[in-house]
Amino acid sequence: MLYAIISQDVENSLEKRLSVRPAHIERLNALKNEGRLILAGPHPAIDNNEPGAAGFTGSLVVAQFDSLEQAQKWADADPYMASGAYASVTVKPFKQVLP
Repeated sequence: MLYAIISQDVENSLEKRLSVRPAHIERLNALKNEGRLILAGPHPAIDNNEPGAAGFTGSLVVAQFDSLEQAQKWADADPYMASGAYASVTVKPFKQVLP
């Protein structure tokens, strides 16, 4: 089943994000290589794809997992959680309708 992993950043998270970004991207690429990643990306803090020092307010990942428990476990192990960049993460089942 698909799950949406919706993360909310702490204030001024950019340095914390940057410190572990390679490890975060590596985990996403592993999902992609397994054919389980539907989409992933951050929420810019301003209305611009390149927010610069404004940074990001959170992230969204939609991926396939065998259970809600496995999706939550994957989300909890994210380097952004360990670095303190994320204040919270919500994991919900997701039903893709389009495309």
